[in-house]
Amino acid sequence: MNSTLIPYGRHQVGADDIEAVVRVLNSSWLTTGPKVAEFENAVAAYTGAKYAVAVSSGTAALHCAAYALGIEPGDEVIVPALTFAATANCVAALGGTPVVVDVHPETLLIDVAEIQKHVTARTKAIIAVDYAGQPCNYDMLHEVADRYGLHILADACHALGACFNGVRTGQLADLTVFSFHPVKHITTGEGGMVVTNHARYAEMMRRFRNHGITADHHQRSQENTWHYEVADIGFNYRITDIQCALGISQLGKLDGWLARRREIAGYYADAFGTAGAIRPLKVSQGVDHAYHLYVVRLDTEQLSVSRAEVFQALRESGIGANVHYPPLNLQPYYQNRFGAYRGQCPAAEAAYEQLLSLPIYPSLTAQDIERVTATLDSILSDI
Repeated sequence: MNSTLIPYGRHQVGADDIEAVVRVLNSSWLTTGPKVAEFENAVAAYTGAKYAVAVSSGTAALHCAAYALGIEPGDEVIVPALTFAATANCVAALGGTPVVVDVHPETLLIDVAEIQKHVTARTKAIIAVDYAGQPCNYDMLHEVADRYGLHILADACHALGACFNGVRTGQLADLTVFSFHPVKHITTGEGGMVVTNHARYAEMMRRFRNHGITADHHQRSQENTWHYEVADIGFNYRITDIQCALGISQLGKLDGWLARRREIAGYYADAFGTAGAIRPLKVSQGVDHAYHLYVVRLDTEQLSVSRAEVFQALRESGIGANVHYPPLNLQPYYQNRFGAYRGQCPAAEAAYEQLLSLPIYPSLTAQDIERVTATLDSILSDI
Protein backbone atom coordinates (compact mmCIF):
# COMPACT_ATOMS: atom_id res chain seq x y z
CA MET A 1 0.00 0.00 0.00
CA ASN A 2 1.21 3.50 -0.87
CA SER A 3 1.58 5.36 2.43
CA THR A 4 0.79 8.78 0.88
CA LEU A 5 -2.96 9.17 0.64
CA ILE A 6 -4.42 11.28 -2.15
CA PRO A 7 -7.83 12.32 -0.73
CA TYR A 8 -10.85 13.03 -2.90
CA GLY A 9 -10.86 16.64 -1.68
CA ARG A 10 -8.57 18.88 0.32
CA HIS A 11 -8.52 22.45 1.60
CA GLN A 12 -5.69 24.85 0.86
CA VAL A 13 -4.68 27.48 3.43
CA GLY A 14 -1.81 29.92 2.85
CA ALA A 15 0.17 32.34 4.99
CA ASP A 16 -2.11 35.21 3.91
CA ASP A 17 -5.16 33.28 5.11
CA ILE A 18 -3.51 32.69 8.47
CA GLU A 19 -2.53 36.35 8.77
CA ALA A 20 -6.12 37.41 8.07
CA VAL A 21 -7.37 35.16 10.87
CA VAL A 22 -4.71 36.36 13.31
CA ARG A 23 -5.70 39.98 12.69
CA VAL A 24 -9.24 39.17 13.79
CA LEU A 25 -8.00 37.22 16.81
CA ASN A 26 -6.17 40.39 17.85
CA SER A 27 -9.22 42.58 17.27
CA SER A 28 -12.20 43.51 19.43
CA TRP A 29 -14.73 41.34 17.58
CA LEU A 30 -14.57 37.56 17.29
CA THR A 31 -18.22 37.07 16.34
CA THR A 32 -21.19 39.19 15.10
CA GLY A 33 -18.61 41.78 14.13
CA PRO A 34 -17.67 43.71 10.97
CA LYS A 35 -15.99 40.80 9.17
CA VAL A 36 -19.32 39.00 8.86
CA ALA A 37 -20.88 41.80 6.84
CA GLU A 38 -17.66 42.21 4.84
CA PHE A 39 -17.72 38.53 3.86
CA GLU A 40 -21.42 38.71 3.00
CA ASN A 41 -20.86 41.75 0.81
CA ALA A 42 -17.92 40.08 -0.93
CA VAL A 43 -19.91 36.93 -1.76
CA ALA A 44 -22.90 38.98 -2.89
CA ALA A 45 -20.65 40.98 -5.21
CA TYR A 46 -19.00 37.83 -6.57
CA THR A 47 -22.30 36.09 -7.32
CA GLY A 48 -24.17 39.19 -8.45
CA ALA A 49 -26.87 38.76 -5.80
CA LYS A 50 -28.25 41.72 -3.85
CA TYR A 51 -28.15 40.11 -0.41
CA ALA A 52 -26.06 37.47 1.34
CA VAL A 53 -26.52 35.90 4.76
CA ALA A 54 -23.58 34.03 6.29
CA VAL A 55 -24.20 31.16 8.71
CA SER A 56 -22.39 28.38 10.52
CA SER A 57 -22.67 25.63 7.85
CA GLY A 58 -24.18 24.72 4.52
CA THR A 59 -26.81 22.73 6.42
CA ALA A 60 -27.71 25.82 8.48
CA ALA A 61 -27.93 27.77 5.23
CA LEU A 62 -30.43 25.26 3.82
CA HIS A 63 -32.49 25.44 7.01
CA CYS A 64 -32.50 29.25 6.88
CA ALA A 65 -33.49 29.27 3.22
CA ALA A 66 -36.33 26.78 3.71
CA TYR A 67 -37.56 28.85 6.65
CA ALA A 68 -37.52 32.02 4.54
CA LEU A 69 -39.69 30.27 1.96
CA GLY A 70 -42.22 29.55 4.69
CA ILE A 71 -42.03 25.77 4.58
CA GLU A 72 -44.36 24.38 7.24
CA PRO A 73 -46.31 21.23 8.11
CA GLY A 74 -48.43 20.10 5.17
CA ASP A 75 -46.08 21.56 2.55
CA GLU A 76 -44.31 19.35 0.05
CA VAL A 77 -40.89 20.18 -1.39
CA ILE A 78 -39.43 18.29 -4.35
CA VAL A 79 -35.82 17.16 -3.92
CA PRO A 80 -33.55 14.99 -6.11
CA ALA A 81 -32.62 11.47 -5.03
CA LEU A 82 -28.87 12.00 -5.46
CA THR A 83 -27.85 14.54 -2.86
CA PHE A 84 -26.57 14.80 0.68
CA ALA A 85 -29.19 14.30 3.39
CA ALA A 86 -29.17 17.97 4.43
CA THR A 87 -31.06 18.89 1.25
CA ALA A 88 -34.11 16.98 2.42
CA ASN A 89 -33.52 17.31 6.17
CA CYS A 90 -34.08 21.07 6.04
CA VAL A 91 -37.61 20.42 4.80
CA ALA A 92 -38.34 17.75 7.41
CA ALA A 93 -36.95 19.98 10.18
CA LEU A 94 -39.70 22.52 9.44
CA GLY A 95 -42.42 19.89 9.37
CA GLY A 96 -42.62 19.69 5.59
CA THR A 97 -42.49 16.60 3.41
CA PRO A 98 -39.50 16.08 1.09
CA VAL A 99 -40.74 14.40 -2.09
CA VAL A 100 -37.83 12.46 -3.59
CA VAL A 101 -37.72 12.38 -7.40
CA ASP A 102 -35.37 10.76 -9.87
CA VAL A 103 -32.40 12.27 -11.70
CA HIS A 104 -31.36 12.38 -15.33
CA PRO A 105 -29.12 9.36 -15.98
CA GLU A 106 -26.46 11.29 -17.94
CA THR A 107 -25.95 14.29 -15.65
CA LEU A 108 -27.45 13.00 -12.36
CA LEU A 109 -29.20 16.37 -12.00
CA ILE A 110 -32.87 16.51 -11.05
CA ASP A 111 -35.10 15.26 -13.89
CA VAL A 112 -37.55 18.00 -14.77
CA ALA A 113 -39.99 15.52 -16.32
CA GLU A 114 -40.08 13.66 -12.99
CA ILE A 115 -40.76 16.88 -11.11
CA GLN A 116 -43.96 17.44 -13.07
CA LYS A 117 -45.20 13.96 -12.19
CA HIS A 118 -44.96 14.76 -8.48
CA VAL A 119 -46.42 18.28 -8.25
CA THR A 120 -49.57 18.37 -6.11
CA ALA A 121 -51.72 21.06 -4.56
CA ARG A 122 -49.42 20.92 -1.51
CA THR A 123 -46.15 21.40 -3.42
CA LYS A 124 -44.50 24.65 -2.38
CA ALA A 125 -40.94 24.53 -3.72
CA ILE A 126 -38.27 22.69 -5.68
CA ILE A 127 -34.78 22.26 -4.30
CA ALA A 128 -32.44 21.96 -7.28
CA VAL A 129 -29.04 20.42 -6.46
CA ASP A 130 -26.11 21.43 -8.66
CA TYR A 131 -24.58 17.99 -8.28
CA ALA A 132 -20.76 17.77 -8.46
CA GLY A 133 -20.61 21.44 -9.51
CA GLN A 134 -22.80 21.41 -12.63
CA PRO A 135 -25.77 23.80 -12.52
CA CYS A 136 -29.19 22.35 -13.25
CA ASN A 137 -31.18 23.50 -16.27
CA TYR A 138 -32.73 26.54 -14.60
CA ASP A 139 -34.60 27.59 -17.74
CA MET A 140 -36.61 24.37 -17.59
CA LEU A 141 -36.96 24.56 -13.81
CA HIS A 142 -38.38 28.09 -14.00
CA GLU A 143 -40.88 27.00 -16.65
CA VAL A 144 -42.22 24.37 -14.26
CA ALA A 145 -42.04 26.64 -11.23
CA ASP A 146 -43.91 29.44 -13.00
CA ARG A 147 -46.56 27.03 -14.27
CA TYR A 148 -47.35 25.73 -10.80
CA GLY A 149 -46.49 28.77 -8.67
CA LEU A 150 -43.48 27.18 -6.96
CA HIS A 151 -40.32 28.61 -5.40
CA ILE A 152 -36.85 27.41 -6.47
CA LEU A 153 -34.12 26.94 -3.90
CA ALA A 154 -30.73 26.16 -5.41
CA ASP A 155 -28.52 23.87 -3.35
CA ALA A 156 -25.31 25.10 -4.96
CA CYS A 157 -23.01 23.81 -2.22
CA HIS A 158 -21.04 22.11 -5.02
CA ALA A 159 -21.22 24.98 -7.47
CA LEU A 160 -19.75 28.24 -6.20
CA GLY A 161 -18.46 30.04 -9.31
CA ALA A 162 -20.32 27.87 -11.81
CA CYS A 163 -22.44 29.41 -14.57
CA PHE A 164 -25.53 28.41 -16.56
CA ASN A 165 -25.87 30.18 -19.92
CA GLY A 166 -23.49 32.87 -18.74
CA VAL A 167 -25.35 33.51 -15.47
CA ARG A 168 -23.44 32.74 -12.28
CA THR A 169 -24.86 30.59 -9.51
CA GLY A 170 -26.46 32.93 -7.03
CA GLN A 171 -28.73 34.55 -9.63
CA LEU A 172 -30.47 31.44 -10.95
CA ALA A 173 -33.01 30.77 -8.17
CA ASP A 174 -35.08 32.55 -5.52
CA LEU A 175 -32.45 31.58 -2.94
CA THR A 176 -29.06 29.94 -3.42
CA VAL A 177 -27.09 28.08 -0.78
CA PHE A 178 -23.30 27.65 -0.62
CA SER A 179 -21.07 25.63 1.71
CA PHE A 180 -17.59 26.47 2.95
CA HIS A 181 -16.66 23.05 4.33
CA PRO A 182 -12.94 22.26 3.89
CA VAL A 183 -13.45 20.14 0.75
CA LYS A 184 -15.47 22.87 -1.00
CA HIS A 185 -14.10 25.55 -3.35
CA ILE A 186 -13.22 27.93 -0.51
CA THR A 187 -13.36 27.23 3.20
CA THR A 188 -14.15 28.95 6.46
CA GLY A 189 -13.53 25.71 8.38
CA GLU A 190 -17.25 25.19 8.62
CA GLY A 191 -19.68 27.72 7.25
CA GLY A 192 -22.37 28.49 4.72
CA MET A 193 -24.09 31.33 2.90
CA VAL A 194 -27.48 32.06 1.35
CA VAL A 195 -27.72 34.65 -1.41
CA THR A 196 -30.92 36.15 -2.77
CA ASN A 197 -32.33 39.19 -4.53
CA HIS A 198 -35.27 39.37 -2.09
CA ALA A 199 -34.85 41.74 0.86
CA ARG A 200 -37.59 40.05 2.90
CA TYR A 201 -35.92 36.64 2.64
CA ALA A 202 -32.61 38.12 3.75
CA GLU A 203 -34.24 39.82 6.74
CA MET A 204 -35.98 36.59 7.80
CA MET A 205 -32.78 34.56 7.55
CA ARG A 206 -30.73 37.07 9.55
CA ARG A 207 -33.28 36.78 12.33
CA PHE A 208 -33.51 32.99 12.08
CA ARG A 209 -29.73 32.55 12.44
CA ASN A 210 -29.80 34.52 15.69
CA HIS A 211 -32.50 32.88 17.87
CA GLY A 212 -35.28 34.83 16.13
CA ILE A 213 -33.93 38.06 17.66
CA THR A 214 -34.47 41.30 15.77
CA ALA A 215 -30.95 42.71 16.37
CA ASP A 216 -27.61 41.04 17.05
CA HIS A 217 -25.02 42.09 19.63
CA HIS A 218 -23.05 44.19 17.14
CA GLN A 219 -26.15 46.12 16.12
CA ARG A 220 -27.14 46.71 19.76
CA SER A 221 -23.62 47.90 20.51
CA GLN A 222 -23.74 50.39 17.63
CA GLU A 223 -27.15 51.67 18.78
CA ASN A 224 -26.01 51.82 22.42
CA THR A 225 -28.97 49.78 23.67
CA TRP A 226 -29.54 46.56 25.59
CA HIS A 227 -33.04 45.99 24.23
CA TYR A 228 -33.93 43.17 21.85
CA GLU A 229 -37.05 41.26 20.87
CA VAL A 230 -37.58 37.62 19.92
CA ALA A 231 -39.89 37.90 16.92
CA ASP A 232 -40.01 34.23 15.90
CA ILE A 233 -38.37 30.87 16.42
CA GLY A 234 -34.69 30.80 15.57
CA PHE A 235 -31.39 29.07 16.20
CA ASN A 236 -27.77 29.93 16.85
CA TYR A 237 -26.53 29.61 13.29
CA ARG A 238 -24.12 32.54 13.56
CA ILE A 239 -20.73 32.41 11.87
CA THR A 240 -17.69 34.00 13.52
CA ASP A 241 -15.55 36.89 12.34
CA ILE A 242 -12.61 34.48 12.56
CA GLN A 243 -14.22 32.26 9.92
CA CYS A 244 -15.30 35.18 7.77
CA ALA A 245 -11.76 36.61 7.70
CA LEU A 246 -10.59 33.27 6.32
CA GLY A 247 -13.45 33.26 3.81
CA ILE A 248 -12.65 36.76 2.54
CA SER A 249 -9.03 35.80 2.01
CA GLN A 250 -9.96 32.56 0.26
CA LEU A 251 -12.54 34.20 -2.00
CA GLY A 252 -9.79 36.19 -3.69
CA LYS A 253 -8.25 32.92 -4.88
CA LEU A 254 -11.47 31.30 -6.08
CA ASP A 255 -11.22 32.01 -9.80
CA GLY A 256 -7.70 30.61 -10.01
CA TRP A 257 -8.74 27.52 -8.08
CA LEU A 258 -11.76 27.02 -10.34
CA ALA A 259 -9.51 27.21 -13.39
CA ARG A 260 -7.26 24.53 -11.89
CA ARG A 261 -10.24 22.26 -11.11
CA ARG A 262 -11.40 22.56 -14.71
CA GLU A 263 -7.89 21.79 -15.93
CA ILE A 264 -7.76 18.63 -13.79
CA ALA A 265 -11.18 17.59 -15.07
CA GLY A 266 -9.84 17.97 -18.60
CA TYR A 267 -6.93 15.65 -17.81
CA TYR A 268 -9.30 13.02 -16.47
CA ALA A 269 -11.64 13.35 -19.45
CA ASP A 270 -8.71 12.85 -21.85
CA ALA A 271 -7.51 9.83 -19.89
CA PHE A 272 -10.88 8.07 -19.79
CA GLY A 273 -12.42 9.07 -23.11
CA THR A 274 -16.15 8.58 -23.64
CA ALA A 275 -16.54 4.98 -24.78
CA GLY A 276 -14.66 2.93 -22.19
CA ALA A 277 -15.62 1.26 -18.95
CA ILE A 278 -15.01 4.51 -17.01
CA ARG A 279 -17.55 7.11 -18.06
CA PRO A 280 -17.40 10.72 -16.84
CA LEU A 281 -20.76 12.42 -16.36
CA LYS A 282 -22.15 14.45 -19.24
CA VAL A 283 -21.59 18.21 -19.09
CA SER A 284 -24.53 20.09 -20.60
CA GLN A 285 -24.29 22.83 -23.22
CA GLY A 286 -23.96 26.34 -21.79
CA VAL A 287 -22.50 25.17 -18.46
CA ASP A 288 -19.33 26.38 -16.79
CA HIS A 289 -18.76 23.50 -14.38
CA ALA A 290 -17.27 24.18 -10.93
CA TYR A 291 -16.02 20.57 -10.41
CA HIS A 292 -16.37 20.29 -6.67
CA LEU A 293 -16.39 16.55 -7.43
CA TYR A 294 -15.11 14.56 -10.38
CA VAL A 295 -17.64 11.75 -10.65
CA VAL A 296 -17.38 8.80 -13.02
CA ARG A 297 -19.57 5.76 -13.61
CA LEU A 298 -17.96 2.34 -13.78
CA ASP A 299 -19.54 0.02 -16.32
CA THR A 300 -19.63 -2.85 -13.84
CA GLU A 301 -21.23 -5.27 -16.34
CA GLN A 302 -18.48 -4.68 -18.90
CA LEU A 303 -15.84 -5.00 -16.16
CA SER A 304 -17.49 -7.98 -14.41
CA VAL A 305 -16.57 -6.33 -11.12
CA SER A 306 -18.41 -4.44 -8.42
CA ARG A 307 -17.85 -0.81 -7.59
CA ALA A 308 -17.11 -1.90 -4.02
CA GLU A 309 -14.14 -3.99 -5.19
CA VAL A 310 -12.71 -1.10 -7.21
CA PHE A 311 -13.27 1.32 -4.32
CA GLN A 312 -11.50 -0.96 -1.85
CA ALA A 313 -8.56 -1.54 -4.20
CA LEU A 314 -8.14 2.20 -4.74
CA ARG A 315 -8.19 2.85 -1.01
CA GLU A 316 -5.59 0.14 -0.43
CA SER A 317 -3.43 1.85 -3.06
CA GLY A 318 -3.65 5.21 -1.29
CA ILE A 319 -6.25 6.77 -3.58
CA GLY A 320 -8.97 8.32 -1.43
CA ALA A 321 -11.89 7.73 -3.78
CA ASN A 322 -15.38 8.31 -2.43
CA VAL A 323 -19.01 7.77 -3.40
CA HIS A 324 -21.58 10.60 -3.65
CA TYR A 325 -24.33 9.68 -2.69
CA PRO A 326 -26.57 6.83 -1.58
CA PRO A 327 -29.99 7.84 -2.97
CA LEU A 328 -32.28 9.44 -0.40
CA ASN A 329 -35.08 6.97 -1.10
CA LEU A 330 -32.84 4.13 0.12
CA GLN A 331 -32.21 5.77 3.50
CA PRO A 332 -34.19 4.32 6.43
CA TYR A 333 -35.37 7.69 7.74
CA TYR A 334 -37.09 8.70 4.50
CA GLN A 335 -38.53 5.22 4.07
CA ASN A 336 -39.91 5.08 7.61
CA ARG A 337 -41.07 8.70 7.85
CA PHE A 338 -42.14 9.58 4.31
CA GLY A 339 -42.79 6.26 2.58
CA ALA A 340 -39.78 6.33 0.24
CA TYR A 341 -38.92 2.93 -1.20
CA ARG A 342 -36.43 0.98 -3.29
CA GLY A 343 -37.43 1.20 -6.95
CA GLN A 344 -38.82 4.72 -6.56
CA CYS A 345 -35.89 6.36 -8.40
CA PRO A 346 -34.49 3.79 -10.86
CA ALA A 347 -32.00 6.12 -12.59
CA ALA A 348 -30.46 7.25 -9.30
CA GLU A 349 -30.41 3.71 -7.91
CA ALA A 350 -28.71 2.31 -11.02
CA ALA A 351 -26.16 5.14 -11.02
CA TYR A 352 -25.39 4.64 -7.34
CA GLU A 353 -24.11 1.11 -7.99
CA GLN A 354 -21.53 2.56 -10.40
CA LEU A 355 -20.54 5.94 -8.95
CA LEU A 356 -17.00 6.81 -7.97
CA SER A 357 -15.66 10.25 -7.02
CA LEU A 358 -11.99 10.67 -7.93
CA PRO A 359 -9.59 13.14 -6.28
CA ILE A 360 -9.92 16.74 -7.45
CA TYR A 361 -8.62 19.86 -5.69
CA PRO A 362 -6.38 22.75 -6.79
CA SER A 363 -3.14 21.47 -5.25
CA LEU A 364 -3.44 18.07 -6.98
CA THR A 365 -0.27 17.73 -9.06
CA ALA A 366 0.30 16.23 -12.50
CA GLN A 367 2.08 13.35 -10.76
CA ASP A 368 -0.94 12.83 -8.49
CA ILE A 369 -3.28 12.73 -11.48
CA GLU A 370 -1.04 10.23 -13.26
CA ARG A 371 -0.97 8.08 -10.15
CA VAL A 372 -4.77 8.12 -9.87
CA THR A 373 -5.37 7.19 -13.51
CA ALA A 374 -2.56 4.62 -13.65
CA THR A 375 -3.71 2.99 -10.42
CA LEU A 376 -7.28 2.78 -11.65
CA ASP A 377 -6.15 1.30 -14.97
CA SER A 378 -4.02 -1.25 -13.16
CA ILE A 379 -6.85 -2.28 -10.83
CA LEU A 380 -9.29 -2.71 -13.69
CA SER A 381 -6.72 -4.73 -15.66
CA ASP A 382 -6.00 -7.04 -12.74
CA ILE A 383 -9.56 -7.75 -11.69
